[in-house]
Amino acid sequence: MTQDDSTAQALVVVDVQKAFITGADAVPDHRQLQGAVEILLENARAANVPVIFLQNDGVPGAVDEPNSDGWQLFFPPGVHEAVVRKSGDNGFDGTGLEDMLRRHGVRSMAICGMLSEMCLAATARAALEKGFSVILSHDGHATYDVPAGPGNSQAVPARMAARAAEWSLGDEIILLAAAGDVRFEAVRRA
Repeated sequence: MTQDDSTAQALVVVDVQKAFITGADAVPDHRQLQGAVEILLENARAANVPVIFLQNDGVPGAVDEPNSDGWQLFFPPGVHEAVVRKSGDNGFDGTGLEDMLRRHGVRSMAICGMLSEMCLAATARAALEKGFSVILSHDGHATYDVPAGPGNSQAVPARMAARAAEWSLGDEIILLAAAGDVRFEAVRRA
């Protein structure tokens, strides 16, 4: 069986936690992101592929400090879905994420969540380095506006920062326009 390049065998949801997707401190495109993640979750679950939620453990006092309201996952995991806690940007670093994916025979994954240029990009890069195929929908990730920096640097709107994060991943990822364009197919085992 040949797998199409745009077919994912798993879904990895990166840091879609209440602090970043609800309330006054939510990313600017939080409603679009919520809708895209809902579509990805629905389609992944319908295809019976592994769904893995990454959950960032922020430092004490941060909005995503463990066990705070902001730390909680926005979408509740299903009974057989895994939650992988992490304390750095890369979801593979010091976690069991790679082992989980390999145990399920996954070779390709769809990834979604936030923040585009931080945890999502770091996890996508690590997945590529480990030999996984990575699928990302343009509407399936988001970030904050980037403030102006030193000298004459200008602020960067969130949508432009998210697009730059896509671009920074190079041509190794499969970039699709919308969450509904991502197809899922379970690994078939002999």
